[in-house]
Amino acid sequence: MMTPALAQAWRFAPPPGITMTTGKPKHALMLQGNSQVHPMFLRQVVQYPTNERSGTIVIDTRAHFLFFVLGDGRALRYGIGVAKSGFEWSGTHQVTRKAEWPGWTPPPEMLRRRPELPRFMEGGPNNPLGARALYIGSTLYRIHGTTEPWSIGQNVSSGCIRMTNADVVDLYERVKLYTKVVVL
Repeated sequence: MMTPALAQAWRFAPPPGITMTTGKPKHALMLQGNSQVHPMFLRQVVQYPTNERSGTIVIDTRAHFLFFVLGDGRALRYGIGVAKSGFEWSGTHQVTRKAEWPGWTPPPEMLRRRPELPRFMEGGPNNPLGARALYIGSTLYRIHGTTEPWSIGQNVSSGCIRMTNADVVDLYERVKLYTKVVVL
């Protein structure tokens, strides 16, 4: 004989904070093994005393880290790839646009340096901008994913901030439009 508690319909649900979906993504995210990224650049919560508000992005280009300020002296730290010599920049801006699987149009300056590049590349797993992009102010710079996860911790870009695709997807979900971005 079944007790009343067992007779009730079973209901399964994901744990809090996890959303289930039946939708099919535009592109399946190419998961990148962490073996291509030095362990010091793996995402983690760290102590980060700052006067910046919770939700602010602080980019320390010399250390190759992006900090998403959580508050209470803590931040989520991500390893990043940054600008090569001659392409460095700093300043305070905002996230003015967010894009999933963004298309890429190399700027004229880049095409002059590398004429073999395509004039436009549709978003997708082979696009150098990776899975997500956060556009910074009215600049040509972005925080974006990469098809080259081994470049995290390196000075390799033309000014953009590179993250692994898994990390940029994580950050993208946390960031709202007009989030403050401080590049040191």
